[in-house]
Order: sequence, then C-alpha cells, then structure tokens
Amino acid sequence: MSDPTPPTQKELKDAFKAFKKRHKVTQLDEESKLSQRPTTSGGSAAIVAIVPPDQFRKAVWDELVKQGKLKKAGQGMYELVEWWTL
Repeated sequence: MSDPTPPTQKELKDAFKAFKKRHKVTQLDEESKLSQRPTTSGGSAAIVAIVPPDQFRKAVWDELVKQGKLKKAGQGMYELVEWWTL
C-alpha cells in the first residue's frame, strides 16, 4: 500500500541531490572502464537514464517529474532534465 502523504521539500531536495550524485558516479564509472578501445574518440559516456536510489519512495520521484526536474525514461528509470532543454 502506498503512503498517501506528499513528500516534503527536504525529502525532494535530498532525493534530487542523491539522484544527481548517482548519475555522476555512474557516468564516471562508465568512462573509466578498461574495456574501451584505445582508438576511440575519448568522448564522454552516454549514460542518460538511471534507476533512482531506492531509499526514497516512488512518490518522491513522481513529484520531481511533476516539477520538471526529472523525466521518466521507462522501466523504472529516470533522466535529468537539463536547463538548456527547457
């Protein structure tokens, strides 16, 4: 059964901060893999969507989507909405 109480501003802020950190760590991890070929262009990782940290409930992620900070990418994944795409 889902919790009917809306997420607090602190909860939203903490969740968004945790999401951005996980996104950054995931990108850095992908960029540092040893399996990349030495002849590649050296471009950055193309990680766009990630599964959000599970310590926050789904209502928090849905509210961040409603606020326009995140975008649903399907299959439980979310992506950041960059300011220049608004």
